[in-house]
Amino acid sequence: MNEPFSVAIGCDEAGFELKELLKRHIEDLGYRLKDFGCYSTDPVLYPDIATAVATAISAGQHRLGVLICGTGIGMAISANKIQGIRAAQAHDTYSAERARKSNDAQIVSIGARVIGPELAKNIVKSFLESEFEAGRSGPKVERIKAVEKADREQSPK
Repeated sequence: MNEPFSVAIGCDEAGFELKELLKRHIEDLGYRLKDFGCYSTDPVLYPDIATAVATAISAGQHRLGVLICGTGIGMAISANKIQGIRAAQAHDTYSAERARKSNDAQIVSIGARVIGPELAKNIVKSFLESEFEAGRSGPKVERIKAVEKADREQSPK
């Protein structure tokens, strides 16, 4: 395993039970953890949780993040609205690994209604233990950053 670092985690009500299981798993892997909610099965607005996690990662408070909702789709879309964040939805270990290695994603988003708990644990482990491999992917990630910067500069203030 890499040097332990801080992981941010968050979910909506659909992902609450899986988040609680993944919290223990992440800590068992040796990572520090910050839970951004939600804290029950009461309905919440998932964009609020996703943006809180993404903002904390963007600010350097945590290195990587895990988001859970029913499908993983809404959380990924919301997190990607935060400048500098690359959140990837993954429902298999290969995609989770490639999100880190090829795209330098900082957040993995998974669907509690799509995958089971053991697969979720393996996805999170693959994501957290993978590192960006700039090689062929470096110029592509730099281009993503350039597109984001150009869009930000063209957006009305």
